[in-house]
Amino acid sequence: MPWRLLSRKPITKLAITPPEPAPARAGLAVALIVRNEARHIGEWARFHLAAGVRHFVVYDNGCTDGTIGVLAGVLPADALTVLPWNQKLRDAITGREIHNQVLAYAHAIRNFGPAYRWMACIDADEFLVPKQAGGLDAALAHLEGAANISLPWHNFGRCGHERPPEGGVVENYTRRAAAPLSGARGVTNFKVIVDPCRVTAVKVHAYETDGLAVTWNDRGEKAALKARTQPGFYSADHIQLNHYYTRSEAELAAKIARGSNQAVEAGRHAARVRRNVANIERDTVEDRSALDFLTRIGAR
Repeated sequence: MPWRLLSRKPITKLAITPPEPAPARAGLAVALIVRNEARHIGEWARFHLAAGVRHFVVYDNGCTDGTIGVLAGVLPADALTVLPWNQKLRDAITGREIHNQVLAYAHAIRNFGPAYRWMACIDADEFLVPKQAGGLDAALAHLEGAANISLPWHNFGRCGHERPPEGGVVENYTRRAAAPLSGARGVTNFKVIVDPCRVTAVKVHAYETDGLAVTWNDRGEKAALKARTQPGFYSADHIQLNHYYTRSEAELAAKIARGSNQAVEAGRHAARVRRNVANIERDTVEDRSALDFLTRIGAR
């Protein structure tokens, strides 16, 4: 049967019915799925709280290291929702794995999205950095006509650290790949800030809104999803997505040992991660945008 030919490919896209907006919805909510991020999750939460994120929807993918306790100690109780999400699900007919992140993001949009003007589904190694404004609400204010905003990864590597250094991520990791749109090297991707009440299909790195495969950059320029890797679309004028792909060498080794969040053979996963790190570190520039933001708002 034809579906047998696809049985090994995971399901990475889900269609959804957009939720109805709640009265007076406002602000930005963040959804993320976590597994054993206790070392750095406190800094991540403090940074985004300072940047103006109003609510954090956290999907606990089997944490055993105190990650959730750290979040509860940093964030106000009314700003944090934690849901258990330790699962690997497959379609019963085809055997295809259903991507656990896609499931979480679709759930967050449908169930929490109505209360917020914007929602971002990101990871604990990704920081939304306002480049000019004092917070994310102000950085998004000129984008009222946009349905989803594609933010390209700005990939940071090990920055010479063999072991975890004293201090935080944004302080110690200040060199990134010089070319964010480096698709030929296999490390380009995006995360998206969306109007949750216009989402009609969900993937990890792309959304359809109003049934259309289109997106906007942070300047408010519209393009087809397939065209967003073109150099002319690139922008980080208002919000930069810092992706700390790895921290120290020791933490990189631990990341590889944890394995992929999909059913991927360990050797293939390790080779892919090492290849990505080599690409990120091949040509780097200094980037202090996250530190500059904290200085600007007096939160260093």
